[in-house]
Amino acid sequence: MEQSNQLKKCLKPHWVWAIAFGSAIGWGSFVLPADWIATAGPMGAIIGLAIGALLMIVIGVSYGFLIKIFPVTGGGFSYAYLGFGRRHAFFCGWFLTLGYISIVALNASALALLAKFLVPEIATFGEMYTIAGWEVYFGEVAIASLALMLFAWINIRGGSFSGKSQFVFCMLLVAGALLVVTGMLVSPSTSFDNMVPMFQPDKATWSAVFAIVAIAPWAYVGFDSVPQAAEEFDFSPAKAFTLIVLALVMAAVHYSVLIVATSIAMPWTELVAGSPVWGTGEVVQGVLGNLGLALLAVALLMGIATGLNGFYISTSRLLFAQGRATFLPEVFARLHPVHGTPSVGILFTCGVCLLAPWFGREVLLWIVDMAATGVAIAYFYCCAVAYKCFKWSPAGAGEHYEGCVSPFKKVLSLLGVMSSLFFLALLLIPGSPGALGLPSWIALIGWGCLGVVLYAARRFHIHGMPKHQLDRLILAVGEG
Repeated sequence: MEQSNQLKKCLKPHWVWAIAFGSAIGWGSFVLPADWIATAGPMGAIIGLAIGALLMIVIGVSYGFLIKIFPVTGGGFSYAYLGFGRRHAFFCGWFLTLGYISIVALNASALALLAKFLVPEIATFGEMYTIAGWEVYFGEVAIASLALMLFAWINIRGGSFSGKSQFVFCMLLVAGALLVVTGMLVSPSTSFDNMVPMFQPDKATWSAVFAIVAIAPWAYVGFDSVPQAAEEFDFSPAKAFTLIVLALVMAAVHYSVLIVATSIAMPWTELVAGSPVWGTGEVVQGVLGNLGLALLAVALLMGIATGLNGFYISTSRLLFAQGRATFLPEVFARLHPVHGTPSVGILFTCGVCLLAPWFGREVLLWIVDMAATGVAIAYFYCCAVAYKCFKWSPAGAGEHYEGCVSPFKKVLSLLGVMSSLFFLALLLIPGSPGALGLPSWIALIGWGCLGVVLYAARRFHIHGMPKHQLDRLILAVGEG
């Protein structure tokens, strides 16, 4: 690997934490509490998200170990290659790419939704057409497109610039959320009595909690941005697991306090019965007025910004790793001559996502629902490879890495494999809580077919390179 084809080591620990935390939180924590409460009740939603965080931490054990021994970009793509070879690496990288790109597009569309709520006269300017029941306006397309181009520019400017920006966005997000939650808690018009019943009375308690656990891969997806940034760590990769745990714990706490803030404003059964467009926004405005709504909107805007920025980082690094290994055209491995960033991957992500607003949010949601499979596939490969690497005893067969002899971590990696398969089953088995609808299945099959075509076209590049050279390009094995 030529030095010019390596990413600069410029990311500080608190920036990496911000990438993981901000990507995980995104906009959902400010928009979806009322939906989660309707599903499981306030306490049911909190317990479900806490269990989800614990499962993600179990998966994070495998990520932390693999980042420590192979601090390279690529994440699930690189780990699938390490444990199972080239075909599995292509399969994992292909579906993970779709997962990341669709989340970038979804965050841009969330900004257009926020604009519809705050400045409807701008967002609903120029009605154009309707797709799948969703009216598409020129105003919302323009807002989403400008955001995509702005964050592409931020990311091209350099890893340190996007890392610093992410940390600032996260601090503003946390500050806004703290002020809103504190205001809700001390207001004389709110009461914890409004949280009763604590669980959804129309459903079996654990069935409702289980439905919330099912969304955990989506709710915490951003933590796996850490391995994508590993090559750019300006610190010991041994700290990665700690940063992952901190991001996941803070994300769970953040979700929980916003659920509480939403459910204490009025009896939550009345709130969800009214089917509010933005439940949290409406109750905050009702209790704290327009100032409270403004603070919540700023926090939500920062949530969208952290999601856009974080997944631009993840997507472009994943594309860069695949291009460097020649699994994708080598143009993706080119770095910006001034800023040293994977600018081709950034511009490609921007270009693909600029198409999304024109199709309306409903079509995008079909793709995002399907793309969750890509993230779960990456979780599976990471945990399966870590299970292979961990040893029951020093006499264990296979290559030994530093810290690999750990029966406890081997058990945790096995639990991670089982959790990943559980999440995949929730998506792919008809009738399960998170089962994909027909449009999502069509999109999934279509993406898979495109992957088969690309694999056939790149087959010579993927299989023609000697293993020792590919080890060097993907895992930096033999780098001095």
